[in-house]
This record gives sequence, structure tokens and C-alpha cells, in this order.
Amino acid sequence: MSAPPKTPAALDGLKVLDLSRVLAGPWCTQILADLGADVVKIERPGVGDDTRGWGPPFLKDADGNDTDQATYFTACNRNKRSVTVDMATPEGQALLQRMAAQSDIVVENFKTGGLKQYGLDHETLRAANPRLIYCSVTGFGHDGPHAQRAGYDLMIQATSGMMSITGRPDEVPGGGPLRVGVALTDLFTGVYASTAILAALEVRHRTGEGQHIDMALLDVGMAILANQASAFLNAGVVPQRQGNSHPSLAPYQDFQTQDGSMLLAIGNNGQFARFCEAAGHAEWAADPRFASNTLRVTHREVLIPQMQAVTRTRSTADWIALLEDKAVPCGPINNIAQAFDDEQVKARGLAVTLPRDAGDGIASITGVASPLRLSATPPVLRHAPPALGQHTDEVLAEFGLDAEKIAALRAGGVL
Repeated sequence: MSAPPKTPAALDGLKVLDLSRVLAGPWCTQILADLGADVVKIERPGVGDDTRGWGPPFLKDADGNDTDQATYFTACNRNKRSVTVDMATPEGQALLQRMAAQSDIVVENFKTGGLKQYGLDHETLRAANPRLIYCSVTGFGHDGPHAQRAGYDLMIQATSGMMSITGRPDEVPGGGPLRVGVALTDLFTGVYASTAILAALEVRHRTGEGQHIDMALLDVGMAILANQASAFLNAGVVPQRQGNSHPSLAPYQDFQTQDGSMLLAIGNNGQFARFCEAAGHAEWAADPRFASNTLRVTHREVLIPQMQAVTRTRSTADWIALLEDKAVPCGPINNIAQAFDDEQVKARGLAVTLPRDAGDGIASITGVASPLRLSATPPVLRHAPPALGQHTDEVLAEFGLDAEKIAALRAGGVL
């Protein structure tokens, strides 16, 4: 009996030429790759993406020893094929132009105007391939007084105001502005960029034409301020750091317990009343100072200390057990090891190990599963993050180069 036909992935047949490095661009192209697009990652010969060297920590070999390959790179480069090309050479430029002419999408994150000298800018590539969707990722966008500035996530977290609302107030021990623990604006830029590319694909279905997408980390950093930006723009309120509490909800923060801390995320009056009943203090819900969320926010300096005195009387596990069947949002504050050990994380299969056969002693790489759960065309994890140049010969043969030509380019330092 023959095997059933393979169900095509959502983006099967789409070719992506990935000229991006570090995180925002690679995060975007990994999303596309997980959805089935054929993503060819172009890297510098002998060096590769900057994040290959961003360690420690490093990947381990079969004997458990550190290699020279950083774990950072693996976070955003699975399902891609790595090809090394020196775009500073005329031969490398011609090769990349040839590949772009046969691609659906190009993603790059060079400085504004930086690819024009190589003939890899949008205008040049679009002239040869009008259907091309060309996505540029920069720190500050392609216009405005700061367009030429390089942009890094930490800089954008500072510039956008994100750090001004992250951390504890100055007057509290440990107070001061903090960055978010991951490169949040890079990651969100990658997600927004993938959304924009999918929108441009839908437009191309109607018009047959590609377009240019201008993604800026600053734009995204401002957008993800969300309710905090809205508070300023519409009420003139400049949000301040307030630790783990919420500017518009109470009680919605961490609470100390007998053996550590837990989180309560109470978003409505019913949840508050059920918590009070379970905690043995039904009178709090009847107190006119706490009768609504707005009143609880107004009187949080009275309410929270009373709650803290009670939450310290039970362990975190006891509170979770007490509240979980009462529809009161409550949970532990895990470290990452505890998070991956969580039974729900395990049930959802969120840690995925992929084999790698690159001849470098690294047999497999583990990463986080795609959070996209499509019922008919789910993401397919086909390849572990590649070794540098692992697929150069394979991919260039697909673009029509024979073995002799590939060997000559390699001998000339182009590959």
C-alpha cells in the first residue's frame, strides 16, 4: 500500500532569499520557514551570521564538550538552508541577483541604502523580478532624520520608552529602568514583518505585483507600548515604572507566599469575589473601597498589604490548588527550567529536538515549537538550524550551477 500523499504546508512553493542577520529578520524568516517556505539563508564565508559567535553558552558535541557554535543562532534559524556567498565580490553579487530573480521574497536588514552598492537594493532587484516582495528591516526606517542610524533592540527599548515602564520605581530597592529579558522589539518586528509579507503575498495574488516593505524597530517599539501609549496620547498620563503591578488593574501582580511568590491576575469583580471567599475574607469584596476595579486601583495601597498578609500564610502550591477550580487566575513564577518541566508545556510538545547531519559532531538541536497551530496546514519542522554553508552546493545546483562552476567560485573565495 502506498503512503498517503503529503499534505502541503501553508507556504509550500514559496522561495525566500534571506539576507538578514542577528534576530529581527531571521525571526521573520523562521516563521515563514516553519509554515513551509523554502528559506535560503545567505551568510558570509568563514564567518556567518553574527549570532553564531554570540556565546557562551555554546552547543555541545557528542562528548558533551563546548563547540564554537553559540546556542543563540539556533533560536531563529531552523528550517533554513545555509549558503555562503561573499556579496562584496562581483561574482557574489551576480549570483545573489540570479537567486533573487527566482525568489518570491527577499528579507534584508542592512542600513538604509547599504545594499545599493551591491546591486541588491529593492529597485534593482524589482526591475528583474516585478513579483518580488522585498522586506527591509532597519532600526529607524528609510526616512526621517535618524534613518542612517544603526538600531539595536536595547537602544530601541530605551528610545521608545519601554525601559521607562519596566522595573521598579526609583524609590524602591532595586529600582530603575530595565530592559525586557529578551530582545522584545526584535522579536515583535519579526512577527510584524512576517504579517506584512503575508499581506503583500495576498496583494500579489490580485495584482501580480510585488512591493517594498519598510519595517523599523522604532515603529514597532512604539506600537507595542499598547495601553501605555494610549494612556499618554489620550489622557496625558506619562506612565511610570511600578514593578509587577498593573496601572489599570488591581489586584494584578506578584504576591509573596509561605515559600516564595505567586502571581494573581484578577481582571473582574467576579474573580475578586471568588478569591476573597476562598481566602477567608469575603468582607473585602463587600468593602465599598474595593467594589469595582477602578476603586481597587484607587485604593490599592490599602488592599494589597492586607492581601499580602494573607498570601504569606500558604505555600504557592497550596494557593494554586485552592484557586484553580474557582476560575481565579493564579500561577507560579517559574524559572525557564521549571517552565519547560510544566505538564502543560510538555503536553503541548513545546520542546522539539531536530537531528542535524552536518559532519560537525552536533547530532541534534532542541528548540521551541512553533506556536502557530493550523488545523489543516500546521507548521512542519524539517531541518535543524544549519551549520555554516551546509547547503551551499545543494542550493546552487538548484539554481543551475554545475559542480565545476561551484568549485571555481569556491576557489575564488566567493563561496
